Amino acid sequence: MAIPHDQPIVDTMIGFPMRDPKATYGFITKQTKDAESGKLKMPAGYMFKDVPDQADEPEHPDPIAVTLGQMDAHGVSTGLVGVRSEDGKRAVTEFPDRFAGCLSVDPNKGMDAIREIVSAHAEFGIKAVDVFPAGTHPQVAINDKKMYPVYAKCVELGLPVFVCAGIPGPRVPFEPQKVEYIDEVMFDFPELVMVTRHGCEPWVDLAVKLMLKWPNLYYSTSAFAPKYYPREIIDYANSRGAEKVIYAGYYPMGLSLERIMKELPNVPLKDDVWPKFLHDNAKRVLKLT
Repeated sequence: MAIPHDQPIVDTMIGFPMRDPKATYGFITKQTKDAESGKLKMPAGYMFKDVPDQADEPEHPDPIAVTLGQMDAHGVSTGLVGVRSEDGKRAVTEFPDRFAGCLSVDPNKGMDAIREIVSAHAEFGIKAVDVFPAGTHPQVAINDKKMYPVYAKCVELGLPVFVCAGIPGPRVPFEPQKVEYIDEVMFDFPELVMVTRHGCEPWVDLAVKLMLKWPNLYYSTSAFAPKYYPREIIDYANSRGAEKVIYAGYYPMGLSLERIMKELPNVPLKDDVWPKFLHDNAKRVLKLT
């Protein structure tokens, strides 16, 4: 059950050291009401030990170079990065063999959100769209009618959508991210490829049942240190779900690649599951060449 030697890794959630973390996380902290959230390194920082330092000084090295160095050191061949920031845009433009673009979308923006998807697809060749239902303001549930134009455009462009599901880390209401809402979306959009992010807890059993039910529904391990991967997901990957579970990290938001790669070999995946989990499934879903 060991990770294959020299196995390339596709990380479906990676980023760059932030020039201004407080501004980056402002969309969340403006919604929280507790005193602690605004003081944390990141809004869910109470859940993580040793949150990686961020690049908030002008003299800090190029954030893209920092992330590339981390990727090279830990065997990550390709990273899925957001293209909202200038660093993300530059990364997918200058290093298209190492970075694939993903556009974060706010469904509250209506048709403007759809135009943003079309523009990012044309200009940056984005490979995916992502939505944080509990982080939108006002919040937009996974099955809300405001989401449907986003899903429809993703189907039209052949893009998967990554959606946070389960209890969110930041101290905002969880209702928009109930895993049960995914069932209605997959029923209405059978061609949509959806990948859940951030664990689906405490409804992991339900997430597994829905992946068995819906062929285009996947699970990614973002924001979870490998030692905390849900047992239900490991069992599913080792049985009927070998094609459905996708590796994702959380660097630099909450986890270092060093910690992830140190813990990863202890995950009890079967030998034939490792290449699918670390590379093949993401390559297929993102249509990477």
